[in-house]
Amino acid sequence: MTLAIIPTAEQVRRAPKAVLHDHLDGGLRPQTILELADGIGHALPAQNSAALATWFHRGAASGSLVQYLETFEHTVGVMQTAAALERVAAECAVDLASDGVVYAEVRFAPELHCERGLRMPEIVEAVLAGFERGSRQASAAGHPIHMAALLTAMRTADRAEEVAALTVRYRDAGVVGFDIAGAEKGFPPSTHKSAFDYLRRENAHFTIHAGEAYGLPSIWEAIQLCGAERLGHGVRIIDDITMRKDTPVLGRLASYVRDRRIPLELCPTSNLHTGAAPSLLEHPIGLLKDLHFRVTVNTDNRLMSDISMSSEMQGLVDTFKWTLADLQWVTVNAMKSAFTPFEERLRIINQVVKPGYTALVS
Repeated sequence: MTLAIIPTAEQVRRAPKAVLHDHLDGGLRPQTILELADGIGHALPAQNSAALATWFHRGAASGSLVQYLETFEHTVGVMQTAAALERVAAECAVDLASDGVVYAEVRFAPELHCERGLRMPEIVEAVLAGFERGSRQASAAGHPIHMAALLTAMRTADRAEEVAALTVRYRDAGVVGFDIAGAEKGFPPSTHKSAFDYLRRENAHFTIHAGEAYGLPSIWEAIQLCGAERLGHGVRIIDDITMRKDTPVLGRLASYVRDRRIPLELCPTSNLHTGAAPSLLEHPIGLLKDLHFRVTVNTDNRLMSDISMSSEMQGLVDTFKWTLADLQWVTVNAMKSAFTPFEERLRIINQVVKPGYTALVS
């Protein structure tokens, strides 16, 4: 049977998935937040898991990236001990794997977890230990997953060089790349060019949050001044595509991104919540896929947006009538664009993703 069919919800759930853009501090279980907060006396805006989840979802749906980012005060606030970080990382691996994710690059900013005296190497090691433990638990439950870490520097601070050095230090221990995140407007990626120059000299991988809340200048700087291999979001590349008599015409930057096969880490639901797109139907992902950009589908912040990889894929099936072949295409795109070594990427594509999709229709 062909993959060119509209999948059922069960097929979407069972489909192998790969995620490149998922924030550790954006995917906590509400009950875990409550328990960790109770242990350290951190005040929360709600006192039971259902009400707390609703509070996070309401904050995320504000339509403002700035307000969206404010919800992280409470997730980051309870992730200030090695034990908490390891627990959250282990649960992240288990939750992603149970949703059919077979490869995940999960990012976190070590500098945000120093409030109670942890040093950044201790933070990295705790998260990596959690990923390893969670991966073992997931595999034992019949859901094997390859977990990899991206270390994020905050573009509004000045610790990018330290985080870049940690990326290189731990790249043989589970850290596969570097990222910068935070408010885009007024904080161009080129501010941290020295960190990117260092990473290139060290043959290390990096992606850059660009083209989410701010437009084409952010994307141009990320690629042309900083050398980004991937674009975190990159949804605003649509601003360089115009319609002439129903025919899309690409500008110079959009053409360059497509020609160079620069991956777009698109996060549809999150983009709606931060105001980068007005609705899923109007989200550029449909056109960008049709134009054969290197499209990938991602969660961004599962807690805040109340989503999973399955629900993101289901939304694209419902809205754009994507087929199993389309879902496999974006999954293979993600694996081609992953920062893990080539042999592992190839193994997952040929031994996990493609057989997994074939099994859905056999």
